[in-house]
Amino acid sequence: MWFQTLLIQPLYNVFIFLISVAPGGDVGLAIIALTLVMRALFYPAFAASIRTQMGMQAAQAELDEINKKYKDDSNAKAQHTMALYKEKNIRPFAGFVALLVQIPIFLALYFAFFREGLPHIATQLLYSFVHAPAVVNLHFLGVINLLDPHNIVLSALVAVLQYGVAHFTTSRTKAGIAAMPEDRQMAQRMQQQMMLYFLPAVMAFASYSLPAAVGLYFATGNVVSLGQEWVIRKQLAKKARSKAV
Repeated sequence: MWFQTLLIQPLYNVFIFLISVAPGGDVGLAIIALTLVMRALFYPAFAASIRTQMGMQAAQAELDEINKKYKDDSNAKAQHTMALYKEKNIRPFAGFVALLVQIPIFLALYFAFFREGLPHIATQLLYSFVHAPAVVNLHFLGVINLLDPHNIVLSALVAVLQYGVAHFTTSRTKAGIAAMPEDRQMAQRMQQQMMLYFLPAVMAFASYSLPAAVGLYFATGNVVSLGQEWVIRKQLAKKARSKAV
């Protein structure tokens, strides 16, 4: 099956290799390492997503003007909108790409934990240069059993981190919302409230209901997202200061 050959098998091999080099065969450390490796490889996609959201905020007034001016001419509206995106270096589909990047990691972890059932290793899927680890330790740092659900501490951590990510995300669009017509502001603010409170609750519930490995993956991804946000904001602030000088 091409899906397994092109997507699941490569990530499964990377994951098993990381387990083999992790101290004590700690699967939790391998999950963290896998998340960091994948997010580093696709950092440009995540950076483009954040820059696009900030660019959309900065260009909101101009977008509203285009929509108003060409409301009866969809072709002209599309042309002027794309021209504005090009001028402001906005990539409308960057957020979608950033979301897609996270799905293969989750699928690989699902395959390893639920289909093959760690600590069992599907040796028939391993490449010739990847060897099954001598030890597979499912107790992260000797404390958290990654197969056990209902870890309330990890679930709470996921909720807090997800709230932090959502807070940064919504803060990028506040100025843009203020520039919108009043009838659109209420809908946008409701979406922000959903992102701030509903999404962290859903992530926490999923982390609590599923094995702790899922919560560890969510928590690691959120920490990386917060770090990337901080780095990109510093870069943009430095760039803005340079232009001002």
